[in-house]
Amino acid sequence: MVVRRLMMVVLAAMTLAAAPAVHAQTTGAVSSAGRAVPASADGARTALPAVVAAAHLSVDGPRTRLTFDLTRPVEMRAFALADPYRVIIDLDEVHFHIAPPSGDRRGLVKTFRFGLFAPGKSRIVIELTGPATIERALTIEGQDGRPPRLHLDLVRTDADGFRRALTDRAVSNIARRGDRETLGPRLSPRVEEEGGPPVIVIDPGHGGIDPGAIAPSTGDEEKMLVLDFAKVLRDKLATGGRYRVVMTRDRDIFVPLGERVRIARDARAQLFISIHADSIGGANENARGVTVYTLSDRASDADSERLAERENKADAIAGLDLSEEPSEVADILIDLTRRETRIYSANFARTLAGEMRQVTRMHRLPLRSAGFQVLRAHDIPSVLVELGFVTSRRDVEMLTSAIWRDRTADSVAKAVDQFFAARNGPPVAPAARR
Repeated sequence: MVVRRLMMVVLAAMTLAAAPAVHAQTTGAVSSAGRAVPASADGARTALPAVVAAAHLSVDGPRTRLTFDLTRPVEMRAFALADPYRVIIDLDEVHFHIAPPSGDRRGLVKTFRFGLFAPGKSRIVIELTGPATIERALTIEGQDGRPPRLHLDLVRTDADGFRRALTDRAVSNIARRGDRETLGPRLSPRVEEEGGPPVIVIDPGHGGIDPGAIAPSTGDEEKMLVLDFAKVLRDKLATGGRYRVVMTRDRDIFVPLGERVRIARDARAQLFISIHADSIGGANENARGVTVYTLSDRASDADSERLAERENKADAIAGLDLSEEPSEVADILIDLTRRETRIYSANFARTLAGEMRQVTRMHRLPLRSAGFQVLRAHDIPSVLVELGFVTSRRDVEMLTSAIWRDRTADSVAKAVDQFFAARNGPPVAPAARR
């Protein structure tokens, strides 16, 4: 094969970098006299994270104030992003004991979301109804029986004013990681490492600040539904030491899309399974069942294209600035590997759909393809499984059933066994199979 003959060719390095976000204002706590003081005077870490106990929103003409009650002051920073207009508040890790917002538009705040963004770090993402400047962003110490509060004051502006504010008020840049990854001489899709079991990466979608789809009938969040399933699947695959299983996340934490792919490449994964749950507008009860997706530059249908667009916005939802995200390096050698990998991915998708069909309901179009960002590792066979529709009461009943999770995870494990049993030979295009 052409790819095998080129295995000793060294590829150019690829940069998976993220653009710097502008830091609008950094403060500590503020005393009753208005004097800035450190959020933690002695610098020592408190054993238990602070709690965000309540949220308050008020509007006064062009000004909108959003405040959060805290059990103790925490360090914070706030910055603004465009496309869409958002304000990001980064905090020390806190526990959120508040309900998600109703989504009603009030003043400049369209809605906001919150959650664990990284170990030791929480984030609040505030979607705006239009451009606004951050007039004040700080933590205020409590007194006279009032709790400590995080204050955010926003003032309406226009697009030019928004851009000027980013420049005028910036005091530092938050340097985001720009890891370089040298692809090295290995070009073929991942194969078992000599002396060790195959590595499988399970990727529960969404997490932390990004809840994913939310079931209108029960309030169940996609991020937790798929995490519960992924843990059951992990335990089944790891039994007996047949495989080494790596999870992109094993708790309620946000992981950027590019980081999910990096986790798989760093682990030298031979198979990547991303787990999600779908939704459809209007709570259409007729949209039900499992769908298995593979990567394609051109979506198989309009619904698949819309789903990929929605899933690919996960980083923007979590407040990452992607305005200068570099495109993947185009290289003929990578392209050759990608073609072979997609054949393996399509074969596994067919096997997976066949096994899952034996134990659960499948969508009327169970095999689809679209441009999912999380499936773009050129040398790792990858699929994205939508376990069902959270907009269907019957699917939610399945997704929340321990019996269904166990039975369905068994079917996925069987498909994985078949996939690796067939890896001894060259890949066979799905259309050529009988």
